Amino acid sequence: MQVNITFRQLEPTDALKSHVQDKVQHIQRYIDRPTEAHAVLRVEHLLHHAEITMKAGRFSLRGRARSEDMYASIDAAAEKIERQLKKHKERVRDHKATHIPHDWSPMPVRHEVLEAPESPAARVVSSSTFQALPMSLEEAVVQLDLLNARFYVFQNVKTRTLNLVWRRDDGKLSLVDVRPAPAARAAVP
Repeated sequence: MQVNITFRQLEPTDALKSHVQDKVQHIQRYIDRPTEAHAVLRVEHLLHHAEITMKAGRFSLRGRARSEDMYASIDAAAEKIERQLKKHKERVRDHKATHIPHDWSPMPVRHEVLEAPESPAARVVSSSTFQALPMSLEEAVVQLDLLNARFYVFQNVKTRTLNLVWRRDDGKLSLVDVRPAPAARAAVP
């Protein structure tokens, strides 16, 4: 498995690289088909931040942590991924995988982050494009948990529509089912 490490405001050392690779290898034993891992290590306001993202098949896993020690942050981020994997394996034990029709392909989605959305002159700070993969709602919720994210966009295999599932502030999940608007009918005189 390929492991990429990015250092920001931090001197890259062989010891940190080795520690990240050891943690990724430890996590890898829980994953059936690991493909790649990316770690971002940075220092900000005297805190050491570690973010580890691993991809395995259709799933992505992410662990983030910060502390006053970079090694402790790396350990905590790796532990979060491990907990996600254990939780996922428990859910999948009795759950059958969703059958995806052969004529389906991932749907491109664009995500933009706005600066000061309250302001009338809001501008885009960052944007990204990704593929909304076909999956069931249950699989999307598992993916949301695995990524430790606030929202997840996917193609619903039952309705063939674009869906968004997100975790609300109260901890409950909400679902948005995006359907195209009906075609406008010509006005009849």
